Amino acid sequence: MDTYQLLIDDAACWGCQACEVACKQENNIPIDVKIIRLVEIGPRYIDGKPDFSFSIAFCRQCEAAPCIDVCPEAAIQRLENGIVYLDSEKCSGCRACMAACPDDAIAFDGEQAVAMKCNLCAHRVEKGLVPACADNICPAHCITFVPPEKTIKKEYSVDFAGIGYSVLSGGYRTI
Repeated sequence: MDTYQLLIDDAACWGCQACEVACKQENNIPIDVKIIRLVEIGPRYIDGKPDFSFSIAFCRQCEAAPCIDVCPEAAIQRLENGIVYLDSEKCSGCRACMAACPDDAIAFDGEQAVAMKCNLCAHRVEKGLVPACADNICPAHCITFVPPEKTIKKEYSVDFAGIGYSVLSGGYRTI
């Protein structure tokens, strides 16, 4: 099933965290919980020069989402539009989904004792809008929201400065 995707060009990311802020504001996410998160790679030296790289960790809307299968409360479902949606009100807080997620993209809200994940701002998508993080808030313009008819299926590896990355649907992730 084709679904919506966020394409993130990590090589273009400045590390400003505007995506995190937009997500928190739009979804009323607690300060200590991140359902889209900036990961800093470095500092390190490449050819004798300091280098900083950034990667964005987020739910990649897996085609065969293991979080759906392991949730004993059926709190995680695939919506009719293909979005993998976690309903925190149904969550028992068992954290099975967190262990099953291959992208470490499910967070835990200790205060409410529930799991939380990126639902691609499904409430916005249903109205024809894009997720808050992709709504032109990124100064580097590295986040793009892609509708199902334009999704990318391939995965391949690329090497940036000796660090292996797996490129999945346009987003880079360390391998």
